[in-house]
Parts: sequence; structure tokens; C-alpha cells
Amino acid sequence: MKTTRYFAVAAIALAAAAGAGAKTLVYCSEGSPENFYPGVNTTGTSFDAAEPIYNRLVEFERGGTRVVPGLAEKWDISADGKTYTFHLRKNVKWHDTRAFKPTRNMNADDILFTFERQWKDTHPFFKVTSSNHTYFNDMGLAKTLKSVEKKDDYTVVITLNQAEAPFLSNLAMPYASVQSKEYADAMLKAGTPERIDQDPIGTGPFSLVQYQKDAVIRYKAWPQYWNGKAKIDDLVYSITPDNSVRWAKLQKGECHVMPYPNPADLEAMKKDANTTVLEQPGLNVGYLAYNTQKKPFDDVRVRKAINMAINKKAILDAVYLGTGIAAKNPLPPSMSAYNDAIKDDAYDPEGAKKLLATAGHPNGMEIDLWAMPVQRPYNPNAKRIAELMQSDLAKIGVKAEIKTFEWGEYRKRMQAGEHMTGMLGWTGDNGDPDNFLAVLLGCDASKNNGGNVAKWCHQPFEDLIQKAKIETKPAERDKLYKQAQVIFKEQAPWFTIAHAVQLKPVRKEVIDFKLSPFGRHVFYGVDIKE
Repeated sequence: MKTTRYFAVAAIALAAAAGAGAKTLVYCSEGSPENFYPGVNTTGTSFDAAEPIYNRLVEFERGGTRVVPGLAEKWDISADGKTYTFHLRKNVKWHDTRAFKPTRNMNADDILFTFERQWKDTHPFFKVTSSNHTYFNDMGLAKTLKSVEKKDDYTVVITLNQAEAPFLSNLAMPYASVQSKEYADAMLKAGTPERIDQDPIGTGPFSLVQYQKDAVIRYKAWPQYWNGKAKIDDLVYSITPDNSVRWAKLQKGECHVMPYPNPADLEAMKKDANTTVLEQPGLNVGYLAYNTQKKPFDDVRVRKAINMAINKKAILDAVYLGTGIAAKNPLPPSMSAYNDAIKDDAYDPEGAKKLLATAGHPNGMEIDLWAMPVQRPYNPNAKRIAELMQSDLAKIGVKAEIKTFEWGEYRKRMQAGEHMTGMLGWTGDNGDPDNFLAVLLGCDASKNNGGNVAKWCHQPFEDLIQKAKIETKPAERDKLYKQAQVIFKEQAPWFTIAHAVQLKPVRKEVIDFKLSPFGRHVFYGVDIKE
């Protein structure tokens, strides 16, 4: 009770402190960020916390997938698709509301710093906060990039070893958020290099004012923002892990926007006179990954048997309550490369039992079953799903022990491959199939604590997705990705659960909040009725 009361008091106090006429928007976020450095994070929670602070060379238009200018006001691409020349904006100011006071504007040195700290293991910031630059590694950027060079203070030239269709879209993703080299150098000299990721400055529309773990993040509109000052003056993330508490706070006006509603509350939300529920198909997938590097899941027959033993329809009916559709592929159906011709594994407990016996387990076996401790956009209740799976598996003689950990720890342990089976999921970052198939199932991502938590590296699949990555004709790319999905289904590194609908309850006084296809929460451009 004490924590809940603090949130309300904090929001009211902030609004009062801001003064008459100041506009404060409160977002009831679902959890605490790991840090404020998107280069080492993979969770939407952490990306959302960093989003107000930073910019990238290029951005996605608000509410869409089109790439638009960011810190680069324009760019040129060579005829062979290997060289990108970015012309940077001038007079872009770094936040100076924190303890550090910048002495110069954003320039090419900052772009080089942003790439090199993720790329070069000799860089003084390579290991700061974490050496696991998941996106950079999983997308194979160390092999893709030939050079990142400063032509002059406001021109950066990026040269690739080979042309790649999704490269520009990849640069609009959170991992590419630009940080200040001047700030980094000052913190390194002071002996506190980690401060740039914990107490960050950026060029974004809001500067960080305060972060209290598991309680609140406070931001203030940056008056010198290069694209114009935000319409709201103060932005507050009221950290509220319980979705029922988030809904109660939204009803009381203690917050204006909330993520990941409980599906059981949707009917009441849609009837509430002060609430609008924004809705669109989600660019996501929830799944149970099998650790293919651990016995017995190195055997495709065991993986197939588990797939056949789980009643997917029962999970959709009991947990998603109409807010998701059954997944049969790793790509969501809204993507043009989605292979709808693929047939899902049938629910067949008897067939599963026979296949398990054929694989050398006539008496069943014991496994672990990891379930996330938090609600995610692709999975409203992992614990309940795990219980349903556990019950199904018991019917074929498989005893599953459910395990969970704190969210950050859970993700790290799964990426390290400690699990036998574990639930996770993904919301797309850029609308490209490569962002699902390479980052979640590619060989690079299966190594070094990468995002491929099935630890599945299958060369026929890998060859197809790598070929698709450099194919420039969209129809030909789609064909290759459709072939790759056939192999995925045959090899079964996952039990695909669902694609969830994106739902966002928003108070009616909020103006022009747009759903992001990538599940991000962007508050620049949003206003509030006074």
C-alpha cells in the first residue's frame, strides 16, 4: 500500500511543482529499466525508459514503419548499396540539465563513439555496463560493417562489406541511440564511466530528471530540442508492475496511459467513459524455446512430441481471452513474408507419447519449464500458461518443473542457455523479417549470450536467411523467408504460442497518442487537454 500511495503523491506533487499551466503526462509503466543504454538491452521496458532521452541517425515516423530523418537530416546511398553518407544536423544541443555541462553540439565524433563502443573490444567503453551488445552481435553487424568514418564534423560515411536490404531500418532501432563522446570521456576521466548509462544525457525531446528504481522515472521537456519543444512539460513513468493496479490508477486519473492490460479487464475498460482502448494487430510472437544444445532437446523428435502434447487452443481461450491468435510461424501474419501454407502441429497427446517412445523415452522424462515473472506484449500471463503446459505434458509422462526469476535475471540466464525449455517472445523493431528470423533464430544469435535462446544453429535455415538479407527484390526476399519458415516448422526449435493484439488504454484527455507497430511508447507529439 505504501508504494502505491507514493506513486499518486509523486504524480500530484510533480504537477504542483511544475507550476500553473504546466502539462504533466503520467505513464504507468510495467517495470524498471535495467539501465538507460539501449545498446545492451532487449526488453521493451528498458527501451521505453530510454526513448525520451535519445535520437538516432534515422528514426521511424511516429506510429509507422517509414524511415525518416533523425540526427541525419539527409543521406546518400551508393549505387552498389554498400556506402551510406549521412549529413548531420547542425546546432543539435545535448541536454545540460544534469551535473555535466556539454561544451559542444552533437557531431560526427558522437556517431563514431556510438558504433565503436559496441563494435571494437579494445574500446574503453566496450565492457562498460555490459560487453553483451545483443542487437549489434545478433544482427551480425561486426561482419556487416567495413568502416564508420568521419569525413568532417557533420558528415559520417558508413561502408558495408556487402549490401543489406534492412540496413537503414536497422539504424532506426534503439540500439543505435546516439550518446555523447564528450560526456563519456569526462566520466572515464572521473573514474565513473558507467554514469553515461545510468545518468544519461541525450539529444532527445526529454531530459532525465530523476530515477528511483521500482518507483518512478521523471523527465522534463528539453526546451532546445532540435525538432521543437514537446507539447507536454513533464513526463512521469509511474512504475506499476501489477496490471490491475495500473487500471485502477488510470480510472482515478493518476496516470494517463498504461500498457499490457489484463484481458479480463477489457470489457470494463471499453465501457469506461474516461478511457479509450487503442487497438491494432501486434507485430509480435510468444513462444516456448527448446534448448537444442541440451539433451533431450537436441533430438527433433522430442521437440515435435512436446509440440504435439500442448493444447494451444486451450491456452488461447484461457489466457488471451480473444486478444491473440494462434501462432504457427515465427513471423506475425501481417508481414508479407509470412508463410500461411504451413500447417501447425496438431494437438495429439497419443501421437506425442508414441513419438517420445520412438525417441527413447517410453517412460517419459523430467524437464524444466521457465516462465517469465512479468506480463509482456506477447504473453499476458506466462505463469498460467506454464501451468496449462505442465498439465498437458503430465498426460504424456513428462514431468515439468516450473521455474522463474526476476525479469532481468530471467532474460540473462536464458540467453546464457541455463534452461531446458523457456518462454519468451518478441515484438518487431523495424518491420523486417530479418529482425525476427536472424535475431531470434540465426547462428550469430545462438552464440555469446545472444537472443537465440533455442541455441539453434541450422545451416540450411541460416543459408536462406543470409541470402534473403542481401536480396534487394522484395518478392524474392519473401520467397526465401517462406522457405526458411518451412525448415523452422520441420525442425521445431520452438513451440509457437500466439501473436497478441496490441491494446493500449488511454485517458480521453490525452491528445494524439499513437500506437507504435513496434510496441514502443513515444510521448513526443502527445498533448493533454487542459
